[in-house]
Amino acid sequence: MERLTDIMAGYARTAILLAGMTALFMGVGYLIGGTGGMMIAFVVALGMNAFSYWNSDKIVLSMHGAREVDARSAPELYGMVAELARNAELPMPKVYVIDNPQPNAFATGRNPENAAVAATTGILQSLSYEELAGVMAHELAHVKHRDTLIMTITATIAGAISMLANFALFFGGNRNNPLGLVGTILIAILAPIAAMIVQMAISRSREYEADRIGAEICRNPMWLASALAKIAAGAQRIPNWSAERNPATAHLFIINPLSGRGADSLFSTHPATESRIAKLREMAAGQPGGGTGGSWSPRDAEPARQGPWAGTAQGATRRGPWG
Repeated sequence: MERLTDIMAGYARTAILLAGMTALFMGVGYLIGGTGGMMIAFVVALGMNAFSYWNSDKIVLSMHGAREVDARSAPELYGMVAELARNAELPMPKVYVIDNPQPNAFATGRNPENAAVAATTGILQSLSYEELAGVMAHELAHVKHRDTLIMTITATIAGAISMLANFALFFGGNRNNPLGLVGTILIAILAPIAAMIVQMAISRSREYEADRIGAEICRNPMWLASALAKIAAGAQRIPNWSAERNPATAHLFIINPLSGRGADSLFSTHPATESRIAKLREMAAGQPGGGTGGSWSPRDAEPARQGPWAGTAQGATRRGPWG
């Protein structure tokens, strides 16, 4: 019954989101081309919603140049995700690697049966095995909580709204535009901000919940807390050019991948990293042993394997497969 309730709640959230984003899309269409522009935007939005439901995950993965890996090409990463998925009682997701030096990761897919997790080469190089397990558990928490459909469709439609706003600068001067040139300029500025606010509204609270569920999946909150500190520091130093080209996808990542920090407190799609770490520390303090010992490890269920992080003792600091 609880699982059915979660599924229905997920579909309800998705329907509300799609309705809101469609209304925003139609509003921009109306301001560009009047009633005719609104109707065209409505038809385009319907087609985009249907297309996004089935293909938004592929679009996002393609935007970031992700390549799928398997048990042969990335045995340790694939095996880790498989064990964490079993621990979370989830189907095995597809696993992707993104050739990007910034440490980061995200999950996507319309449901747990069609989910994917993606990690950058930067995160594989910079985190220990345990820290990466915490990150992958966080991404599987998004899958388990059925956040991925909402977050991925939002990225696709928010990007389309931004493009539509840019079109306003070229086509907004026609006689059907009820606002004139000044209104057209306002559309180009305000429409992407409105889309960003929608992203912020659906993303920030979900990160706290994914942190909590992810800590339960890997059974050690401090693994994820340590990983978040390293990822945040790396994201500040190392640009993520694919994310800069596709800022509508920023809310998918575990840490904001964008270099612009000026409006973080107002428009950030992620809660403050320090607040997330503090909550994880509180969670660890409530566990036997303070969350520092006796935890399940994705290595526990499998014999030693050759490949990334292999050849080190359990509990030692391990670096990623390209480190």
